[in-house]
Amino acid sequence: MEQRDDQTTTAPKDKSDIIAFGEQATQGKSLGKVELNSDNRLPLSWRNGSAGRGLTARGCGQDQCQLNVHDYMADLPDNTAVCDLVEVQFKNTRKGYYHNDSHLDLKKGDMVAVEAAPGHDIGVVTMTGRLVELQLKKAQLKADTELKRIYRIAREIDLEKYEEAKGREHETMIESRQIAKDLGLEMKIGDVEYQGDGQKAIFYYIADGRVDFRQLIKELAAAFHVRIEMKQIGARQEAGRIGGFGPCGRELCCSTWLRNFHSVNTSAARLQDLTLNPQKMAGQCAKLRCCMNYEVDQYIEASRRLPSREVELETEEKTYHLMKADILSGEVTYSTDRKRAENLVTISSERATEVIAMNRDGVKPHSLTEDTDPEHTNKSLDLATQEDVNRFDRKKKKKKKNRKNDPSSTAATEQNRVSRGSTDSRKNK
Repeated sequence: MEQRDDQTTTAPKDKSDIIAFGEQATQGKSLGKVELNSDNRLPLSWRNGSAGRGLTARGCGQDQCQLNVHDYMADLPDNTAVCDLVEVQFKNTRKGYYHNDSHLDLKKGDMVAVEAAPGHDIGVVTMTGRLVELQLKKAQLKADTELKRIYRIAREIDLEKYEEAKGREHETMIESRQIAKDLGLEMKIGDVEYQGDGQKAIFYYIADGRVDFRQLIKELAAAFHVRIEMKQIGARQEAGRIGGFGPCGRELCCSTWLRNFHSVNTSAARLQDLTLNPQKMAGQCAKLRCCMNYEVDQYIEASRRLPSREVELETEEKTYHLMKADILSGEVTYSTDRKRAENLVTISSERATEVIAMNRDGVKPHSLTEDTDPEHTNKSLDLATQEDVNRFDRKKKKKKKNRKNDPSSTAATEQNRVSRGSTDSRKNK
């Protein structure tokens, strides 16, 4: 792990601290008072994400940024020499790609001033070198796309303007919502992002249909005295910008790594035998969860090995109908009644295919499980289902009663002796 002499963040008493607002977990929250180093950089603990979260390597710093990517090639000596591309992240999930024409020694977590139209913007370096080319392909940017350049590492005055601009975002969003409501526009302004120098503001809005916001732009420009840019986003993009946790206990995919959203329909739930419950199938965006598409291909491939539901299995005694199927384990359950569960028999899909082939040849087996050998059947990999869960518990030994001290046992012994004596006397007579 790289060690540097700028890991301390203690500020001299005679110097004023600088509040570095960076968008590292931020969603509008300040990182606190952090003093810059002599080379106008944030301390190492903030740049590599180790502040309060333990030390991390140079390329895998947990910046608490959304869509964080592990730069596993950051430690290579010729990484930045071969490719001068840099990935810079701004508020929430917005990222940009720039040229490092000045050949600055940039590392993950550095606050930089980048070219914008107009003025400049402030962002956090999230990746440098060769992996940025792959990120360009993932972002579906063409090779001939003109990329802007990085001006410099953010100075104190840049961070002061950055903090001042970010401090107006929440108030601007509330006021802009009221302006849109007064104009009668059917839209929702979900977020506002100011440019680093405060000359431009991006308004993210959600609308079901087309919205004519020409008058809205005039009202916003007159109210805030900045250049206005409107960006329409969907419900999934809004959930990714806000962030949160899913029912699996992990952060939302749309706020951590997922960038390209594909359509999700209820057929994915039917293929996986999921319960069609809208409350359980919907995510925080009120749309169907994107994770429902992750395993669809595996279920489709596994379902091809199962017998058809229309095919009946004939035995010497009964006719069986397919009742249910476990797609991943390859087990099918048959019933003698088409609509009700009667005389259920669970067999493997291979055995069902074998019986179907026998029926086509005019042969009816004695039973569905007749040819299965219990000694050679595959045991479950789940240890909890193989044996009793109490098999390791020690059996308690029953304590033997001390009959010598027990008055009831003594009385019973005396009574037995008397009865035996009377019996012997009768035999002698």
